[in-house]
Amino acid sequence: YGFPRPSRDAHGERLYPPEQVRKLRLISRLLDRGLRPGQLVGAPLEELAARADATDEAARRRAPPGDALAFETTLGQLGTYDEAGLRSHLSLMLQRLGLLRFVTEFAAPMNVRVGDAWSCGQISISQEHLYTEQMQHQLRQGIGAIYPGTRRPGVLLTTLPGEEHQLGLLMTQACLAVEGVRCVSLGVQIPAWDITEAARQHRADVVGLSFSEALRQKPALEMLHDVRARLPEATEIWAGGVLWARLRRRVPGVRFVTRLEQLPRLIAECAARGDGTAAGAR
Repeated sequence: YGFPRPSRDAHGERLYPPEQVRKLRLISRLLDRGLRPGQLVGAPLEELAARADATDEAARRRAPPGDALAFETTLGQLGTYDEAGLRSHLSLMLQRLGLLRFVTEFAAPMNVRVGDAWSCGQISISQEHLYTEQMQHQLRQGIGAIYPGTRRPGVLLTTLPGEEHQLGLLMTQACLAVEGVRCVSLGVQIPAWDITEAARQHRADVVGLSFSEALRQKPALEMLHDVRARLPEATEIWAGGVLWARLRRRVPGVRFVTRLEQLPRLIAECAARGDGTAAGAR
């Protein structure tokens, strides 16, 4: 698309003027919201800024409501690199809300705010990583305090190669743990053939795959089709993430989960199908 156009220093290294850096940030925000490069690169900076603000506001409206003071406290601690204060604050929120409400009422909307702050240049990559590490620590603590579930369906959780974000995976695991579901998490970036074997070994009724907005929908769908083709027909796939909110077509054997609040209904439906199959076999 002919953009950006850096200059070169005396050593041949690329130099990007501040206005090009700002435009790149705005384009990145809008690409993450589903727009295409051809719609953006030729637009003036002011138009891109207005469109980015509008899409960010729409994303905030979709996020669950929460405690505004708690959100501002978190962002303030990130802004000063207050690791100890952030850990204490998140731990207090977990104790106060309990694991399920911590995930749905605090972590989910907080993730949106941190992502917006990073894309706007208000916090750095290192500050965003500080938040992610501390949030993941609290989620692991909360999950570890719950006795391992035995309820059907059995769920195997992971991400596909290229998806290195683990926060969504841990948030899903936390919700399943609260529901008492038997759940095994493999962590991130597991190849499709390995997922198939792990699902067989763990006798999983469901393979849950987490997707962040860092992935593009088309290659993510291609990988999803590959996993679907490898798994037995009876094994469901739950594909989670706001990436799928803009999807306009169905994929047989795949349930798209764009909100964590969908999980209890999916669990009940899958368990009912499993009980029916078992009853018929007997």
